[in-house]
Amino acid sequence: MGFFSFIKDVGEKIFGGKADAAEIDVQGLKKDLDDLGLDTKDISVEVDGDNVILKGKTKDQETLEKAVLEVGNKLGVAGVKTDEVTVTTSGKESQFYEVKKGDTLWKIAEECYGKGKGAQYNVIFEANKPMLKHPDKIYPGQKLRIPPL
Repeated sequence: MGFFSFIKDVGEKIFGGKADAAEIDVQGLKKDLDDLGLDTKDISVEVDGDNVILKGKTKDQETLEKAVLEVGNKLGVAGVKTDEVTVTTSGKESQFYEVKKGDTLWKIAEECYGKGKGAQYNVIFEANKPMLKHPDKIYPGQKLRIPPL
């Protein structure tokens, strides 16, 4: 997959705490990742400045993409590197979408899947669970997975 950039000043605080990139909490990132209930036990998390490096292996492309979004959508994280992650079962890669002011999942579905496809917003919501808890709880600067239909 490679390198994914994020907006460093936008995102969820790790445990409501450190926002300074120099103080990204590696243990907090790993705990948040593991708490999602994804199979990420074989993924390690390292920090290099304001970038997070994921290493290890994961069962499939979807799990890797969700791991990237979970650690990347944290305050203080500017990028996520995945060059050292092996995906056991490859699959189609999703595209990533950066939420803009005024976006809704319906609007994003129409933009990414085409006019008249807004009702497919639930595909996007499901593809971003468990990071998203509610379809109306998205924010500008957040990155989302947009799987192929």
